[in-house]
Amino acid sequence: MNTTNRRTFILQVVAAGSTVVASRAVAQAAAKLAENDPQAVALAYTHDTTKVDAKKFPKHEAAQKCSNCQLYQGKANEAWGPCQLFAGKQVAANGWCSGWVKKAA
Repeated sequence: MNTTNRRTFILQVVAAGSTVVASRAVAQAAAKLAENDPQAVALAYTHDTTKVDAKKFPKHEAAQKCSNCQLYQGKANEAWGPCQLFAGKQVAANGWCSGWVKKAA
């Protein structure tokens, strides 16, 4: 491999690594899900699990919240995090939606 090919290869590796870092930064800066977002409305999402309509969702319990849902991908100490149901958006850790599934132990 000559010097020019090595330089080109190294530059390509550096560029690919930069793209990965940039995409992670964009994911972390994802917009917060609005309660009036059409998908949020369809799944009855709310930022506060204590405000869920008990008549409409009688099986809902106050202990159910995004942070203890199987679909939530945020870290335990963060107020907002990504959810598999709302791609590209962050949900409140204390939120809830009808897609809630108990996190496996």
